[in-house]
Amino acid sequence: MKMDFNKNNGLIPAIIQDEKTGKVLMLGYMNEESLARTQETGKVTFFSRSRQELWTKGETSGNYLFVRSMAQDCDEDTLLIKVDPVGPVCHTGTDTCFNEINSNANFLFYLESVIDERRKSQSEKSYTASLFKKGINKIAQKVGEEATETIIEALNGSKELLKEETADLLFHLLVLLRAKEVTLAEVLAVLEKRHQ
Repeated sequence: MKMDFNKNNGLIPAIIQDEKTGKVLMLGYMNEESLARTQETGKVTFFSRSRQELWTKGETSGNYLFVRSMAQDCDEDTLLIKVDPVGPVCHTGTDTCFNEINSNANFLFYLESVIDERRKSQSEKSYTASLFKKGINKIAQKVGEEATETIIEALNGSKELLKEETADLLFHLLVLLRAKEVTLAEVLAVLEKRHQ
């Protein structure tokens, strides 16, 4: 990757984007050395303009940004880095440094991550964790029940109840996908391929 570091005193902006959700997480700056380290380690490393040194995002918090892909812009002076973030990205504890309003589609990815956390925690108080404990047969049964209830509301019910039943169906479908270790991004990739 050939970048033009001459336009901005040896630095280039690097836009960091969540690979799964498409959400812009932060903006940092890189010099040639930090770009090389990023490519070498697979963890995003910036150049701190205030401290005048390299810093790998997550080196103190553990909230690393694992590189999934990198693309340069047409002028070769800006990078777009798609990452798999570990934990919150912003120093304020939020997942993005920008005060953006999440789209509904992004919420599905967020919900997927919450479901996975509940699966791992196995909390006695969590309905989601209880589904995972009951196993794939029970989860699949719940998807079938919710699908049937959605159909019934579509044929005979109100729009409000249809929304409620569809939400239940989507939730239980995400639980089923997580139980089978299939991600929402993988399902969307199938839809995108079919669309093409």
